[in-house]
Formats: sequence, structure tokens, C-alpha cells
Amino acid sequence: MKANLSRYLGGPFLVLALVVALAACSDDSSSETGNNGDSEGEEERMSVTIMAPSFSPTPIESGSPALEAIEDYTNMDINLQLVANANYEDRFNVTLASNDLPHIIVANKEPSFINAARDGAFWDLTDYLDDYEHLSQANDIVLNNTTIDGRIYGVYRARPLGRNAMTINTEWLDNLGLDYPETIDDFYEVLRAFTYDDPDGNGEDDTYGMVVSEWEGPWDVIQVWMGVPNEWGFDENDELKPDFLFDEYKESLEFFKKLYDEGLVNQDFAIMDSGQWFDPIVNQSAGVVVDVADQANRLQNRITENYTEEDQILDVIGAVSGSDGVLRNKPTAGYSGMLAISTTAVKTEDELRRVLKFLNDLNDEVPQNLAYNGVEGVHHEIVDGELVITSQEDGGDLFDREVRDLNQFQMAIPEENFLMPTKTALQDRATEVIEENMDIVVPNPAEPLISPTYTERGTQLDNIISDARIKFIVGQLDEAGFDQEVERWFRDGGEQYIAEINEAYQVAQDAQN
Repeated sequence: MKANLSRYLGGPFLVLALVVALAACSDDSSSETGNNGDSEGEEERMSVTIMAPSFSPTPIESGSPALEAIEDYTNMDINLQLVANANYEDRFNVTLASNDLPHIIVANKEPSFINAARDGAFWDLTDYLDDYEHLSQANDIVLNNTTIDGRIYGVYRARPLGRNAMTINTEWLDNLGLDYPETIDDFYEVLRAFTYDDPDGNGEDDTYGMVVSEWEGPWDVIQVWMGVPNEWGFDENDELKPDFLFDEYKESLEFFKKLYDEGLVNQDFAIMDSGQWFDPIVNQSAGVVVDVADQANRLQNRITENYTEEDQILDVIGAVSGSDGVLRNKPTAGYSGMLAISTTAVKTEDELRRVLKFLNDLNDEVPQNLAYNGVEGVHHEIVDGELVITSQEDGGDLFDREVRDLNQFQMAIPEENFLMPTKTALQDRATEVIEENMDIVVPNPAEPLISPTYTERGTQLDNIISDARIKFIVGQLDEAGFDQEVERWFRDGGEQYIAEINEAYQVAQDAQN
């Protein structure tokens, strides 16, 4: 991610440089020190509560040496409120309604957050970010994607735009004499063979093609492969409309239902906790998962800890082409949620600046390393300048208990700045896939646009379509039933929502011209 170089020329940076120069000449012992705070002028330690999603089956323990080291580095006492990712949206809304917010909360740009931000529940950070070394280097495109009415209400958690990919069991491909899938038809044939042709060679009917959890992201990615717009697309009249109003969406629904009816995907996907999502890949009962490219290395390491290339049975594919032969992929928005700061828990501007300094310091190399790799000598070793993940204790869950979810309040602005374990071929391949995806990602033209109707009723509108999609896949709705749900979507505010998105798009276009 490139920084905006204009931020370094004059303006706030020049002022900051002058302040630093004057401070260096001053004898004032009360001046604020750096984040390691080893002078008499160190600020009093502050307590900060952070609510964030959890992807580990084991919550971070309060005595985690990695967490304690981050606290010492930032001069903060951190109280973590970690919530299982599958339940996070519900918990977020409950917390928001309670009016008892933590200092910092991971928020997604969804209706409840938009409304709360407009109502003053979160600090407007637009005019503050340039005052901090790392936060000032946030990517302008990604910042624009996070805005609400042109204002910034959270510090985004950076993610590569081309990160979505497929992890596949290549040992199963080899056992069955199959090539890597290149088209959506190939993809189907691989899933069928993984389900019915005994890919593990044990003579048992104990495998299936693809594992999906109750999180609907994989369906969203696969339908973009098939030519469905990324959430919003332009119709023949150059008007924006949502993805489910395009013919390709119906085709993808039929494809998903076929996968389900033929048992090529786990039958419990609609209720499968995302915390157990990857277990079938690790225990080798499923052969494919669609998630992020860098997940493959983590899964391989769970299959064979500290694996070598000889142990590797997984690989990464960016996308398969649709029936028209075109390669497409769904990008991320460049971020995965944002760290929003409550105006009720953080009451004054002085407290806000202290919290922003904390967030800025978290982007330093030391806390990034602690959040992703843990403590040297406990969770990893440095051998010949390379990071090596050490064997885990207590059944292998030490890293889960003390490190894994600490990266959920990391931002990686302006970039990831931590030592990676010794590179494997699979990690290199994931990096290649992410870069290759940049040429095929399909943008969402409505990403930065806000509709008043969606802000008010967005959750209900989204649920109508997401519930209808699941019900169609599992056979509880036929095509006529799905169409009735779409009609209900229009009646419940969808028609106005489309009109408002098109109006907002036109305003944005006029402003650029």
C-alpha cells in the first residue's frame, strides 16, 4: 500500500517537524515522551476497552505475555472483549443499543453503525488523522470507502484488495488424476470427484467437496466468478441495481443448489459456526474452502506443524472463469471493519488524542510483531535472522490462547510491518495470487455511496435476500418463492434504496467532473 506522498510535503508535517525541533531544544521535563515512555514526563497509564471479533476457538487469556508486552509498549491497560465472529454483528448491535460502549469497537460500515455515527455515538476522526505518523499515511481510496457523508468515523483495518481465493487439496487432485480447475465447470467436476471418487483412497464414503460456514462470503465470491456484479452493477440503461436483479445471480443460485442437492458441500453450512469452518480441511474430510489466499498456509501448518514442501498438500487458486471464459474475482474493500472510538467512553478531546496515539503506536513494528507472532522465546524463535514458529504446548493451543486474536485490533497502516516466519512455497504462492487478483477484481461502484433508506432499514433488507438465498439453496424456496422475497424487498424499501443509490452516484460523478 503506497502512502500519499503529498502528506509529507509541508502542511501538518512541516509543523510537526518544527515542534519536534523546538522540543529537542527545550528543558521542559513535562514534555510527552515516545511510546516506550522512559522519562519522567511519561503520561499516566490509561485503561482502554476494545471489542473485536474472535476467530480462535480459545479466547485470549488476560495473562498473555504477548498482550502484556503490547500494554507495556503502548503504556495502556487493555481489556479485550472478544466475540466469536459468527455472532459479532448481533453482539455489536446489542452493545450499541445498550449505550454502554467500550472505548474502541470494531465496526463495519453497516446501517446500525452509520446511524450511530450520524447520531454522535462515535468520534469524527477526519481532522485528526494527519497529526499521527502512521495514521496520516492511510490509503486515500480505502479511506473514501469507509466514509459516512464524507467523514471518517474509524481507523480501518487494512486488507489486500485481491485477497479472496480458493484453497484446494492437491494430494486429492493427484490421487484422482485431476488438473487444477480453470473454469466453473472444472470446479464442479472437482467437487463431485472429491465427494464420490474416494480422493483419500481409504475405501470409505467420508469426504466431500467444499466446506462453507454460516458466513456467506464464499457464496459471494463464487457468484462473482460466475459473472454476477460485485453487490451492485449497471443495467442496460446504465442504472445501478443490486446483484440479485441480474440474470447471472439466478444462474449462480441454481449452481449453489446443485452443489447442495448433490452433497458436494456440507449440508449444515447454514448453521455451521465459523469457528469450526476450517476443521474439515485440517482433518481432510473436505477438499476445498473459499476464503483468503493467506489462509492456506495457516491451514497447512495446522495439518503438519512446521511443515516442509514435502508435507504440503494444499495450494491456492485465485479464481476460475465463468461460463463466458472471463476470469473475475470479488475484491475486499481494502479494509475489514474499522476501529471506531466511542464518544461516551472517550469523553474529551484530550482522551481522544490519547486513544489515537495508542492506535498510531500499534502500527509500530514491535506491537505488530507481538500481535502476529507473539513473544520471542515463548511463541517463536529468531534463527539466523528468520522467524521460526516454535512447537506449541498443552495440546498445541498455546498460540490460540495467548496470541492468535491479538491481530484483530491491528490496522497495518501504512503497511504490514512485522517479521514473517520463514517463507514457504505456499506463502509465496499466496502472495502471487493476491497480486494476480488485482488484474481481475470487480469493483463495487456503490461502495462509498450511502442511502438514507439503507441506513434506516439496511439490515432488514439485507436479511430478506440473504435468507432467501439460503432457503433457495437448501430447497425451502423455489424460483417463484425467491421472486416473491425480491418483491417484498422492493415493497419494504428496496425501490427507494435503488433510487437513492443512483442519485448519490450521479452527485458523486458530477462532483468529479
